[in-house]
Amino acid sequence: MLTIFGNPLSTCTRKVLMTLAENETPYELSVIDFTKGEHKGEAHVARQPFGRIPALKDDDFEMFESRAMSRYLNEKFSGKLVPADARGRAEMEKWISIETSEFSGHAMKFVYQYIFQRAQEPAVLEAATKGLETTLDVMDARLAKSAYLAGDAFTIADICYMPYIGYAMATPAKDLFAKRPHVMAWWNKISERPTWKKVAG
Repeated sequence: MLTIFGNPLSTCTRKVLMTLAENETPYELSVIDFTKGEHKGEAHVARQPFGRIPALKDDDFEMFESRAMSRYLNEKFSGKLVPADARGRAEMEKWISIETSEFSGHAMKFVYQYIFQRAQEPAVLEAATKGLETTLDVMDARLAKSAYLAGDAFTIADICYMPYIGYAMATPAKDLFAKRPHVMAWWNKISERPTWKKVAG
């Protein structure tokens, strides 16, 4: 039995749930209430030693870290969310790396401030704005040439950005996205996927 230990409001949990939805994979969601600190509790730290969500248990196999979990689940259940050729896989991995190092950290500053009500210093938001602008320019240039980040097919790379953008669109960061037409066209397309509507509610 495949069990995901996470929370449907969590960005990282949503990456994994989106991967599962795209693969039409059955699973059980064991909700970890981070508002009550359950992610720092002894039971969950035994699954995820950094005290974060999500984690998974697939029969006798356990793992954590959402991007690695998405790769594992996709490979096990279909493989369709990863390009078949080396160059396509390299592009996918490049954009996942960009999400990790150049995008999600900046986007989350807005999410913390405006969604989760965790106040950020003005200088932090200013730096996040500049960082997002740089990354969105790079993304816009890429998406002017291809339908998706890794090429012509929807991949795990696209999934990795979706939870952050979904929340960011409910913050003033939306204006930064709106200035990049190719990013917006891509987002409007992928956010209409039935799987995303199911995951994001």
